Amino acid sequence: MSAEATTERPAAGRRPFFRRRKTCPLTGPNAPTIDYKDVKLLLRFTSERGKIVPSRITAVSNKKQRELARAIKRARFLALMPYILK
Repeated sequence: MSAEATTERPAAGRRPFFRRRKTCPLTGPNAPTIDYKDVKLLLRFTSERGKIVPSRITAVSNKKQRELARAIKRARFLALMPYILK
């Protein structure tokens, strides 16, 4: 056992557990508009069981997540989407 402390530093200014922020897929010039009739888009943001996927996983902004949840609930109510997938 040596008295020297071995300190390993991360390579060239990188933080060891830093994750890059994801950008919102529904914001920007070429982003699709959220509409309850666009079931194909809404199904991208639901799990295989039919639940709404949280924004920390999909990287959707808070404002767009609220719009998305409202559109999914409206599409479910109008029977365009199922409440539960089997």
